[in-house]
Amino acid sequence: MTKTTSADIKKASAILREGGLVAFPTETVYGLGGDARNVLAVKNIFDIKSRPYNHPLIIHFANLSQLDEWVLDLPRRALQLAKAFWPGPLTLILKKAPGVIPEVTGGQTTIGVRVPSHPVAQALLTEFASGIAAPSANRFTRISATTTEAVFEELGERVNLILEGGRCDVGVESTILDMSEESPTFLRPGAITKSMIESVLGEKISMSSPAGTTVRTSGMHALHYAPTTETVMLTRDRLLDYVDGLEVKAEAPIALMTRSLLRSSLSALHCQIAMPQDAPTYARLLYQTMRELDRRGFKKIVIEAVPEEMAWDAIRDRLTKACGVRS
Repeated sequence: MTKTTSADIKKASAILREGGLVAFPTETVYGLGGDARNVLAVKNIFDIKSRPYNHPLIIHFANLSQLDEWVLDLPRRALQLAKAFWPGPLTLILKKAPGVIPEVTGGQTTIGVRVPSHPVAQALLTEFASGIAAPSANRFTRISATTTEAVFEELGERVNLILEGGRCDVGVESTILDMSEESPTFLRPGAITKSMIESVLGEKISMSSPAGTTVRTSGMHALHYAPTTETVMLTRDRLLDYVDGLEVKAEAPIALMTRSLLRSSLSALHCQIAMPQDAPTYARLLYQTMRELDRRGFKKIVIEAVPEEMAWDAIRDRLTKACGVRS
């Protein structure tokens, strides 16, 4: 692994200023970055990812003070959360300032903003000194990239530069909270949980779903974070029954992602990956494990459902969408 140097950061910043694209690490996943004020750069992000133009991009900043020209209003409660969780894996949806280009917000009156904590992201954002639009560095609906190798596998040489930052520590995308209306609304789970946010605000916040909000934001497509291999999620009891019948069904080869060993023996044709028991470690390894299984030509990936606990909400959300209906 080649460490990113200050010269690399200066080169990356120059590429962004010229309208090019740079992939860079955040604590969540790698982002595909472009100058958020440059219409052509923003459109290029959409084109490279094959992402629909009405899916808004999250804008990344080095610090809270850089938001002044981007948001129309920073509510008191949003400021509380920013001070509590930034730099970190929290995206806030706010009312956008008049000068923000519509291409970056999908034509909406709101804008998604966050301040990442990864040192390479911080160095780049500080050097660039403006907003960088950066969705995950992968093709639309595909598995997000948590290493530079995964970025290259997804996007190849269509990116002008990929900055090395090692494997992402969190491993799943940021929590998204809509703060553009009177009442905060929880849109996407991440490492920062609903209870953590409620603890800072001192109030309960409502949950939403794609059908229950007019705000479009990242990660709300029914199929997302998905391998090309057919992927299903089963409760442990259903998974055990499924495995017991594997040889009878003659389905092969099958990959299994489980949180503990199964009682049933498996033929050498099948593969079982034992995932971690704790949510943070599971999240860190999730996308890389799915990516590795996807490459190996299995007929199906079968995943054991994770616990119905708040600590697992982000993982459950990603797995549910990875198993979404393919068109």
